[in-house]
Amino acid sequence: MDSIDDVDRRDYLKLASGAVAGSTVGLSGCLGGNEGSDAGTGTLGTQITDQPGDIADFESCVVTIQGIWIKPRTEEDSDDEDDGSTDDENATENDSETDDQSESDVDEGDGREYYEFDESQEADLVDLQGENTQLIDERELTAQEYEYLQLDVTDVTGELKDGSEAEVSTPGNAPLQFKERFEIREDQRTTFVGDFTPVRQGQRDRYLLQPVAKGTRVIYEDSEDATNDSDADTNDSETDTNDSEDGM
Repeated sequence: MDSIDDVDRRDYLKLASGAVAGSTVGLSGCLGGNEGSDAGTGTLGTQITDQPGDIADFESCVVTIQGIWIKPRTEEDSDDEDDGSTDDENATENDSETDDQSESDVDEGDGREYYEFDESQEADLVDLQGENTQLIDERELTAQEYEYLQLDVTDVTGELKDGSEAEVSTPGNAPLQFKERFEIREDQRTTFVGDFTPVRQGQRDRYLLQPVAKGTRVIYEDSEDATNDSDADTNDSETDTNDSEDGM
């Protein structure tokens, strides 16, 4: 994780985030190195959900999330797309599988920006199966494009159905990265739904949290039409207007 002094980081976040929407149940949106200070703003709401995977083994699987990273898209990122297929194309071909993320797949470079929550947030993945999602946080950010969103998972407590304890972690204890490009659009609400699941490793009671390309999605709504639902559990199966390819 980033070794940033807590006091300095909190002061920096206050300066970087601008006007902040009320933090309800958790995940902070984030803002990175914006080139245009005169750009408008939009709202980022971050939700999480869980695909079946090996969650059926669990009585409970409580994930603690301390913050998120996002990476603003740069001209260099745009140039990288000119050489052929993109990660999005590859994800479409394999969207019925977990992403099988390894530590080396995670971008921990300087280009990303971190937002720490005022309070760590917890979610039980057993309660987030199917179309169930949990709103973690929403806030106002500068309108621009972003390359990905990462979860800062600081702890996972897993209890199996037989009463035993399971070891659950992210690969290499790195952030859980969702390779879904998204935008913050001016005067609109962007909902980023990060889908992940525990995957059993071998015959041991050891599990890794893995992103699920199939369920990770981005939803865009006009701010005046969007409802700022502060309930912990929401169901967006009827309101998924995913047009993440639009302008991407």
